[in-house]
Amino acid sequence: MENDLSSIQARELDQFIEDHLLPDLTFLTEVRADVELIGAFLEERCFQGADHPMRVSRVVMGGSYDEHTALKGKSEAKMVVFFNNLASFEEQLKRRGEFIEEIREHLCQLQHEKQCKLKFEVQSSEEPNSRSLSFKLSSPQLLQEVEFDVQPAYDALYELRNNKYAEPQLYNKIYTQLIHECTTLEKEGEFSICFTDLHQNFLRYRTSKLWDLIRLVKHWYQLCKEKLREPLPSLYALELLTVYVWELSNKNQEKTTAKSFRTVLELVAYYKDLRIYWTWYYDFRHEEVSAYLQKQVKKARPLILDPADPTRNVAGSDLQAWDLLAKEAQIWMQSSCFRNCDMSFVPTWNLSPEKHECVFQ
Repeated sequence: MENDLSSIQARELDQFIEDHLLPDLTFLTEVRADVELIGAFLEERCFQGADHPMRVSRVVMGGSYDEHTALKGKSEAKMVVFFNNLASFEEQLKRRGEFIEEIREHLCQLQHEKQCKLKFEVQSSEEPNSRSLSFKLSSPQLLQEVEFDVQPAYDALYELRNNKYAEPQLYNKIYTQLIHECTTLEKEGEFSICFTDLHQNFLRYRTSKLWDLIRLVKHWYQLCKEKLREPLPSLYALELLTVYVWELSNKNQEKTTAKSFRTVLELVAYYKDLRIYWTWYYDFRHEEVSAYLQKQVKKARPLILDPADPTRNVAGSDLQAWDLLAKEAQIWMQSSCFRNCDMSFVPTWNLSPEKHECVFQ
């Protein structure tokens, strides 16, 4: 499929997405049904001993398992299992192994009972007492699958979720606790899964054109991953860059898929200039949060702060991984898929290096 993408013209990109990247809706419907069943199963079965205080309070999905950004073929998603009676991020860290084993036991039981509509497989780990857990839902007939990374979490947003008119101080209270624990434990970015709800809200109410652009960028990323066989920057970093480009060009009614896609690749090529963050959930108005953010935004680039977690630089620190992807981006920017009918290249949005720093309210 790489040849298909690199050899078409810019005006054919939207059709390429429709023909090759959109997932099967029947499969997605079955995935949603099985995900609800799995979540209910875990809520009912985990830690059901009479004397055990722990219970699953809720199960939240993240990543590409729905109609918004799932890709045809294979997608990856997260299943975050929130537990009640946890008092801190540190307690989540200490008890992670215990929670993983409890969840693993019941998922294996569910696999044995064969209640899911789709093929359900718990992925076995080669390491004893592994702290990672995943399962796969697939349809061999439709050649579709979603792999879920399962993670237990502290329900840090419990108070906020139950307050329809949450005041800024509730967010500040949560982020103050997060910053304090992360810096004390030296685990910055470790607890971003606790904010899966906010990740969902950040991306939920977007246009279908942006979803399709994200699909295209993810497909390009997969092609690079298959070719290079080396560690690359996180896919989420590329998704956020795509959102950034979309927001940057939001006032322009004539934006095209090719122009936005090429701009994303340009940002990857000039990754050393990136400093991007949003102030949707946290900002500079609270003294302690502001002091921490001031330090964060002065750190070495590339810097792409998680919109829901100020302690997490989604860009990571692996400059070699970025360098590999940047070289691929430079090659791809000369591809046929960025050429007009007259063979001229589609321009990128007008971005100079100093404009790679951006704050969105």
